[in-house]
Amino acid sequence: MGEDADMAERLGRMIRVATVSAGADSEAPFEEFRALLQELYPRVHAELDVELVGDRGLLYRWRGRGDGDPLVLMAHYDVVPADAADGWEQDPFAGLVADGKVFGRGALDDKGPLLVAIEAVEQLLADGFSPARDVYLSFGGDEEVHGASARAIAAELAGRGVDPWLVVDEGGAVVDAPLPFVAGRAAMIGVGEKGVATLRLSASGDGGHASAPRGPGAIDRVARAVSRLGPGTFRPRMPASVARMIGVFAGRATGPARPLLRLLARWPWLGGRVFAALGGEPAALARTTIAATMQSGGSAANVLPSRASATLNLRIIPGETARGAARRVRRRIRDGRVDVELLEGDDPSPESPVDGPQFAAIADAVRAAYPDALPAPYLMMQASDARHFHARWPAVYRFAPLEMSSAQRASIHGVGEWVEAFSLARGRAFHEALIRGLS
Repeated sequence: MGEDADMAERLGRMIRVATVSAGADSEAPFEEFRALLQELYPRVHAELDVELVGDRGLLYRWRGRGDGDPLVLMAHYDVVPADAADGWEQDPFAGLVADGKVFGRGALDDKGPLLVAIEAVEQLLADGFSPARDVYLSFGGDEEVHGASARAIAAELAGRGVDPWLVVDEGGAVVDAPLPFVAGRAAMIGVGEKGVATLRLSASGDGGHASAPRGPGAIDRVARAVSRLGPGTFRPRMPASVARMIGVFAGRATGPARPLLRLLARWPWLGGRVFAALGGEPAALARTTIAATMQSGGSAANVLPSRASATLNLRIIPGETARGAARRVRRRIRDGRVDVELLEGDDPSPESPVDGPQFAAIADAVRAAYPDALPAPYLMMQASDARHFHARWPAVYRFAPLEMSSAQRASIHGVGEWVEAFSLARGRAFHEALIRGLS
């Protein structure tokens, strides 16, 4: 088999270890995965310092020739649940390799990106290469359940006086047509991420038999509260990273879109309103989003519940906070009989610089692996382990060096996740170029 096929088979083996962190009642899958890494990457485990930080945090140190501040490559090996009954064409944990693709939960999030990072180090070791400065690999086993491993690793490095020069975690990818009327491919490099908050709305009401309801019940109140929380709950605003992204894409835009994008980049207050009006992903780049994700209440079809609740997921734009978002939700609902509880929340991360040598190093590595992809900054809408590093260090970026179509991006946390084998080879080439380019 060729190198692409070999990497695909190794990723298939990783996927077959079902490291589902949500509700995990055993450490066996996570221990099995760490043992698999030792088997698949013998040079890494023989020549790098390896330690377990906390219960699931894997930290590797590749000692460099000089004493410059290190590069940290991050990934996570836990995954979200998947069930074949949800519409998968194959067992999501079979790790099927077919037609030049690898199918299964974690192919993109985040075992594929983990694989290309450790593959690069294994190959460079085989070539006899030594990096100019230390390189760390930080692999967490609980990113999908709030990232205690990454938090512990960041604290451990800080306690040792380690000050990373550059941190790269999952996030953006190589995509086609990143905006309407923008031609070509782009490498979307996340320079920050939105915050995240979980709110619970709850209300009480008179219980009893459903045959004799007496006014609005608990479910009615919660439903009315949720219905008041539309897309306009939060005002649009355009972060600096998004304005910079628009300016980069203006040069590739066609027709009247080119001067329009340049205008929006120069006037962020206008850009925020235009993006919000577009809806979907553009709107999510320009405002805090809110979505009802769970509801509960009632015990039988003919019983009025005395209490009901709904859970909301918020993704918070830079310039706002989790607590501030909760206050705005309370004002929007305008119902003192509905309790709004902030269950958990992380404020948005800072935005890393775009004009410095760290972003340039990533852009150079992108050009080596994907010569036709335009490096562009953007704001990551999801939460990642990177936020635990970004709370301590300024140069933290989010880029998974894989090609992802819109359908593939939709499969993350969804159904039918898969990655191209040749994209794995390019992802490895990205990391090799990044490490070789260190000075």
